[in-house]
Amino acid sequence: MKHEMIKLDVDYAASSLPSEGCGAELICYTNTITEEVGRKNRHAILICPGGGYDYCSDREAEPVALRFLGAGIHAFVLKYSCVKKRFPTAALELAAAVKYLRDHADELDINPDKIVVCGFSAGGHLAASLACFWNSELLTKPLGCKPEDIRPNGSMLCYSVITSGQYAHEGSILNLIGEEQSENLRELVSLENQVNESTPPTFLWHCSDDGCVPVENALFYMASLSKNHIPFEAHIYNNGGHGLSLCDFTTANWDGHINDVAATWVPHAIRWILAL
Repeated sequence: MKHEMIKLDVDYAASSLPSEGCGAELICYTNTITEEVGRKNRHAILICPGGGYDYCSDREAEPVALRFLGAGIHAFVLKYSCVKKRFPTAALELAAAVKYLRDHADELDINPDKIVVCGFSAGGHLAASLACFWNSELLTKPLGCKPEDIRPNGSMLCYSVITSGQYAHEGSILNLIGEEQSENLRELVSLENQVNESTPPTFLWHCSDDGCVPVENALFYMASLSKNHIPFEAHIYNNGGHGLSLCDFTTANWDGHINDVAATWVPHAIRWILAL
C-alpha cells in the first residue's frame, strides 16, 4: 500500500473567505503499482469524515478508507477546515480535492470518470454540497476551473446532515452559516432544495431511530433526487442511532456502534461503486 499526505492549495480570498485557520489535507491510500499487479484504472472514493463541521472524526476516516481499499477501490480522506468556517470554505476544499484526483489520475491509478465523494454526518452534507453545486460559480470561479474538473461521478451519504429546517442538526448548520445566522445562507445550505438535474447518482444510508441527525434528512434528499430523476439507492435501517461508521468493532467506541444489520451498508456500497 502507498500512503501519502497532500496539502491542497485553495485560494480562499477568491471567494471572499477568511483564510486564517484554514488548510486542507488529502490523505491517499492506494495500492502500490508493481510489474506483477500492473495498473487497474481503479474506482476512487473520496471520504469526508463527520464531526458537526467542528472536527474531522478519526472513526470515519482511515478505517473506512482501508475497508474500501481492500475491495480494490483507491481511497482518499479529506481533512477539511472546520470550527466555524463559513460556507463554502469546506466545499471549495472538497472541490479542489476532486480536481487534484482528476488531474493526477494516471499516477494515482484511478479512472478520472469514476470518482465518488463520500461523507458521514456533517461530512455527508459536505459531499452533498459538491454534488449539488459542482457546476455553480460558487465553486468554479474561486478555483478558476471548469465545472467538469470538480464534478463527482457519484455521491455516498452516510447518516448525513442535509436540511437546515425543522429536522436540522443545528450545530452543524450554525458552524456553516456563522453567528450572523443569515437566512439566505441557511436556505442555501438546505440541500434538499438544491438537488437538480446535474446532481450525480447517489447512495444513501441512515438509521430510522437516529436521534442526532433525524432520518428526515435522508428522506427529504431522496424525495428531491426522485423528483429530479436522479438514480439513487437507499438503505434505511430499523435501529442503530448515529455515528456507526463501519458498524463493527473496527470503528466502535461502545457496544452500540456494533450493528450487524446496518453493517451491510459496506458491501452494498462497494457493489454500487463498482457498478458506476
